[in-house]
Parts: sequence; C-alpha cells; structure tokens
Amino acid sequence: MSHNLQDHPVANIFPLLSEEELKELAQDIKDNGLKQTIVLHEDKILDGRNRYRACKLACVEPRFEKFKGDSAASFVISMNLKRRHLSASQRGMVGADAEPFFAAEAKERQKRKPAFVPALMREQKGEAAEKAAATANVSPRYVQEAKAIKKASPALAAQVKAGEKTITQARREITRAKVTAQAALPSDKYRVIYADPPWKYGDSRERLEGTTGASAHYPSMPITELCALPVIDLAENNAVLFLWVTSPLLPECFQIITAWGFQYKASFVWDKVKHNIGHYNSVRHEFLLICTRGSCLPDSRELIDSVQSIERGEHSAKPQEFRVIIERMYPVGKKLELFARAPAKGWDVWGNQCQK
Repeated sequence: MSHNLQDHPVANIFPLLSEEELKELAQDIKDNGLKQTIVLHEDKILDGRNRYRACKLACVEPRFEKFKGDSAASFVISMNLKRRHLSASQRGMVGADAEPFFAAEAKERQKRKPAFVPALMREQKGEAAEKAAATANVSPRYVQEAKAIKKASPALAAQVKAGEKTITQARREITRAKVTAQAALPSDKYRVIYADPPWKYGDSRERLEGTTGASAHYPSMPITELCALPVIDLAENNAVLFLWVTSPLLPECFQIITAWGFQYKASFVWDKVKHNIGHYNSVRHEFLLICTRGSCLPDSRELIDSVQSIERGEHSAKPQEFRVIIERMYPVGKKLELFARAPAKGWDVWGNQCQK
C-alpha cells in the first residue's frame, strides 16, 4: 500500500486497539477479508483507524468511502458506542472530549448562515455541551464532571477513559488532594463533629445576592467535593454530626450526611431576627441538623428549645451559643469543628479561615 493516511482529530476521541488486539484484527482481515470500509473526511481517517492499521499489518488493500454526514463528531461517537461496551464514566469522558468538536461544527455552520439567526447563536454558546452529552448517552452533569477531572488531573482522566476508575472515584481523589494541600485533616477519631460547609450556590442565587453571595466572602465547595471529604474516617463508631444548611440546599445536604456515614435525626432552627433576601420569601433562619452514626443520644437529659432567636452578625458566622448548646448536650468525648473560623477551647478545629 503506497498511501499513508493520518487520523482525523475527531477520531482520537476513542483510543486505538492494543498491539495484541491489532494483531488479532489483522489476522481476521487476512483470513476473512475487510468486512467494513474505512471512512475518510478531509482526506483523513474518520472511522476505521484500527482497520486501516490492521490492513497494513496484514498486507491487505483497504477500501475507502467519503463521509457524507453533517456532524463528524456525532458519527464517530455513534459508530464507536455501537462497538464498545463503555461505562457511564467512560461515556462522560467521551462527551467531554467531543464537546470542542461540536462547538467547532456549530461555529462553522454559523459562518454559513446570517449572524442574526438566534438558534445558531444559542447552539454555539450552549448546545454543544448538551449535544455532546446526548450523543454520548450521559447526563450533561457527567460531561461537566469529566471536563473538571481533565482540567485538574489529565492522568486521572486517562484512567477514567480506560475504565480503570469511575468519575466518582477520580473526583474523590482530586478532592482529597485539594484537602491535603489546603491543610491536613486530623488523624484522631471524634465523637462530636460540628460543620458549617462553604456551600456553593447556583448562579441564580449568586446573581440575586450580588456581592453579598457566599463566593464573595470565602472559597465555596460544590456538593460533590463536600461528599468526597473523608469525614467518615474521623468519626467514632458512635458519633454525632451537627451540620449547618440553608433552606435552598436542604435536599442536597442529605447526600453529604449519607456520604459522611450519618443519619438525620432532628434539627435546630436559628431565627436570625434580621431578614435576608430570598426568591420565595424573606429568609431569616438556618437549620442546624443533628445526625448520628451508631448510637449517640445526648449525654444530658435537658431538652433544649429547637428554635433559637439570636441576631445574626457578620456574613455566614454562626453564633457561639450553638457551640455551647452542643457542649451541653454532649459534654463527653473528643470534639472537632470542620470549616472553623477560629480556635475554640476544648475543640480540635480544621478550616482555611481558622487562624491558630
């Protein structure tokens, strides 16, 4: 064969066969002939890279045809998903790799149409990501998480793509690395854990609050990163977790409770007295959820009022009275405050706002 064709960039979304697998394919082609033609696009191999290499190895003349579709990216993904048994995590990586090609195709289509066509403008700006997810048969969230993994750790992304790790496992490894770089978590076990996570709100919430939003005051963490924190490793078999959460994030917080190894039991309501802006009502409260692991009823028989009216202070700061309440309920055992702002007598503390 005198021709020496290059692979089309879109085709590289999927990995090539291993050397051993390529030899097996070459032997099959030598014995039974080439059953499927090789598809070319822009004089490069769009589909059939392995067949082309196997033909060269088997000294069999390949057959070619030109790509006639509208989307090279859709074609490559469709053909490969038919042939390969990929996990959802692997398909998420496929979507992440394919998104730039969908965006480029949309941009090219826009060049051929009037600039004022709204549908094409929307496609270029946002629909490439949705199309990549739909074509790879995964949710857009999976594609976004895959993109984040690619950016944070190309090595982990390669492992996910190869099926050696899931997106969840890779995400947890990245989070653990961030935590280690930020500050080492304690190595002890604790009976009482008190946490005020730096919740990451959605864009609409941030736009509503403007500069008063959480991200204007401290680095926030998405739910996935909070879930990945190894809090379960810090808790005794019988332990209690006090977790702060606001109304908009109430459903999501139960993912964290479960990931950290606890079960919800009861709650305190902090009446802040002063009102705050909200989408549906004037918000003047937060929840302090009580969650347990194993058996961990309070040491004290005193039943403290579940509603505490304390005027709020600086942004996100929680009243000291709640730490006192926790100490009254659980005077026995080691105590840890996560995401702490300052040292506290009788407590171990961890957090990037805490100055020891």
